[in-house]
Amino acid sequence: MQDPFKGFNDDDQNNQNGNGPQGLPLPPNYATVVNPETGNMRIAKVGFSWTMFFFPPFPAIFRADWYNLLCILGVDLGASMLLMMTVPAAQTAQFTISVWPLLQGLLWGSLYNLMYFKHLFNKGFIPADERSRDLLARAHYWSQPKE
Repeated sequence: MQDPFKGFNDDDQNNQNGNGPQGLPLPPNYATVVNPETGNMRIAKVGFSWTMFFFPPFPAIFRADWYNLLCILGVDLGASMLLMMTVPAAQTAQFTISVWPLLQGLLWGSLYNLMYFKHLFNKGFIPADERSRDLLARAHYWSQPKE
């Protein structure tokens, strides 16, 4: 099968990024985690989530990540209530239309993938291979469990 990422990051001549579930190569910034008890596998990006930046909270909905979706909605609701209690109504409306979506996108774009992986690790998932383990450790998403 032809590598769809060839030319995008040409330093991977020997497919060192590993293969996904159907043998497709993974982009260099994607990690694979697996739950050894159930055999469930998840593949997700490590780093900034552009989909969460532009379309919050849809990535959590598409991944069926209900825990993090409720956390995000709770923080957004609490911040909105705090904003309405402290800022006059005219300024609140202007802030909500202009600045709030940008702040929301930056916050959740920066944190969502980290939150997703941390929740998976709490549910028993572990990195599926050495490349994923190294990628997650470099990004400070994964720390080796104490034995």
